[in-house]
Amino acid sequence: MKILIVCQFYYPENFIIYKFAEQFVKDGYEVHVLTGKPNYGYGYILPEYKNINEEVINGVNVHRVNLYPRKKSKFSIIRNYLSFWRNSKKWVRKFKIKFDKVYSMSLSPVTICSAGNLYAKLNGVKHIIHCLDLWPESVLVTNAVRKNSLMYKVLYYWSRSIYSKADEILVSSPSFVEYFDKVLHLPTNNISYVPQSSLIEDKNISAFDYGEGTHILYCGNLGIIQLIPLITAAMDQLRDKDIYFHIIGMGPMSQFLIDDIRKRRLEDKVIYHGPIIAKLAASYFKNADALYVSLKGEGVVGKTIPSKLLMSMAFGRPIIGVLKGDGRNIIVDSGGGFVAEENVESVKNSILAIHNLSKKEKDHLGDLNRRYYEDHFSLEEVTRLIERKFGK
Repeated sequence: MKILIVCQFYYPENFIIYKFAEQFVKDGYEVHVLTGKPNYGYGYILPEYKNINEEVINGVNVHRVNLYPRKKSKFSIIRNYLSFWRNSKKWVRKFKIKFDKVYSMSLSPVTICSAGNLYAKLNGVKHIIHCLDLWPESVLVTNAVRKNSLMYKVLYYWSRSIYSKADEILVSSPSFVEYFDKVLHLPTNNISYVPQSSLIEDKNISAFDYGEGTHILYCGNLGIIQLIPLITAAMDQLRDKDIYFHIIGMGPMSQFLIDDIRKRRLEDKVIYHGPIIAKLAASYFKNADALYVSLKGEGVVGKTIPSKLLMSMAFGRPIIGVLKGDGRNIIVDSGGGFVAEENVESVKNSILAIHNLSKKEKDHLGDLNRRYYEDHFSLEEVTRLIERKFGK
């Protein structure tokens, strides 16, 4: 069976889609990916890719279209989105190979999926959208647009139109179904829950040496909805304990974090490592005493399953989760950590609870998380669920 995958992002950009594609190949599918030229997180097209339109990566046939690089300004992000939307549809109209199924991964923006809809319409094949990021909800949560604005209305009806044209929609969090029903007012009989997996798992990765004491790790985006101020405020109250909080990542709250650490004189307690590439950052996960996952519990996005939670479970360490909804339910079901509320006292008490555990107790919590991950979220398990949809 020949599968066309549509996603704006692909290796060497760090998104789970390339793991899925390579697993499909291992499972016997012929896989082609329609994507852009790598630029996410760089601010420019990688020089070695400027003249590469076709390549094969680990058995996956990768077709790259030109796009405007994503930079920091809002205008450049819009140009980036629209350039892939336009050029991917041009590619679909010209490409002659016939595929049996189309699978689009819906990250931001949902317009990524437009080329998949077009190919399915022109060739009469089934189009499956795997929704990992809700639109237009995501632009509200990040304060990119306001709900009463004309731009929101445009994005609302555009998103609704794109979703409505898919034959089947897979959602990465159960709570997404309610959004399609109550907000987008779309039928839900063609929607089913298929989670994502972890981009990196605990395989052949050496461990970072933290040294003595209790070491908590947060690794990910430093955005407003990640509740970064709770970390420094909680650690301020734990400065007399042998506890250290490590932070890896970057984002809109990076400068706040740097300034607040300095203001509170926590340089020896809250260690900001800055951004580190995923493969190196993984070494920090392996023997941390606990992994910290946080997401502001507002709106539908605040009740979803963060990808960081899955990666944390894959590494088999205890988890402190400042989460609501689906993410919170997973920690409770696995039994592998502590759920904290969105306040300083609760976060402080959760960190202290980890500190007071023995190594044996922490290892037990980690084992519970790893087993839960392998049963529900491993790459092999998730791709198997997707492949069942191909077979229909």
